[in-house]
Amino acid sequence: MTSKTKAQIVVQIKNLVKIFSDEKEREHCVLPGISLNVFEGTFLTIVGPSGSGKTTLLNIIAGLEEKTSGTVKIGGGADGSQLAYVFQSARLLPWLTVEENLRFVKPENTTEESFKEKIHHYLSLVELNDVTRHYPHQLSGGMQQRVGIARALCIEPAVLLMDEPFSHLDEITAEQMRVELLRIWEDTKQTIIFITHDMQEAVTLGDRLIMFNFRGEIAEDLAVDLHRPRKFSDRSFIEFYAQSVERFQNIRKKE
Repeated sequence: MTSKTKAQIVVQIKNLVKIFSDEKEREHCVLPGISLNVFEGTFLTIVGPSGSGKTTLLNIIAGLEEKTSGTVKIGGGADGSQLAYVFQSARLLPWLTVEENLRFVKPENTTEESFKEKIHHYLSLVELNDVTRHYPHQLSGGMQQRVGIARALCIEPAVLLMDEPFSHLDEITAEQMRVELLRIWEDTKQTIIFITHDMQEAVTLGDRLIMFNFRGEIAEDLAVDLHRPRKFSDRSFIEFYAQSVERFQNIRKKE
């Protein structure tokens, strides 16, 4: 465990179980009772086989999916509070401008004036202050995701959940987005839980890496003690990446 263990716990998960039932009332356990603490300011990346419960975990944390049993606490609050979610696609409202898409998530207890300041601050953070009056169809896929990230940050959540947010982008754009996200994270020290299927992306971004096995169990929980910025040409990166791939392959062999 890294020095993050001394920081405040912002996500506390205990004995989390999720069981789905199909139309024939057959049960399928996706999460068999996992426990996990996420500390303030952590960039946590999660990888795992398809169907291992990664997205289900995020959805339960966000309150979008009911858990079967166990507890989830966010910043000492109830399930699903103080959170923002960035999905695989930006999910912008096409009939609203960029600024209007961000204004759409304004909390009720926030004044228009103060929230407008936040809108411009976070659009500036993702370098999109010059497209406030554009509509989503006028933006590239990468720009739309940057708007989605700005929209999530506008509510200043305790935790930012990200479910493979760059998987639908071409690799050049995805790499640019990783650089942008790290810049934002280093500027805000936002707690992030990031789901990915790409081990290189997980090692590049995270300072903690969790690997799920096919049963939805936490098979590996690793501190990523590599200096930033990280380059695939660096020996330390190559060694850690190779070890991570080997560990994940061993997990997959047990399926």
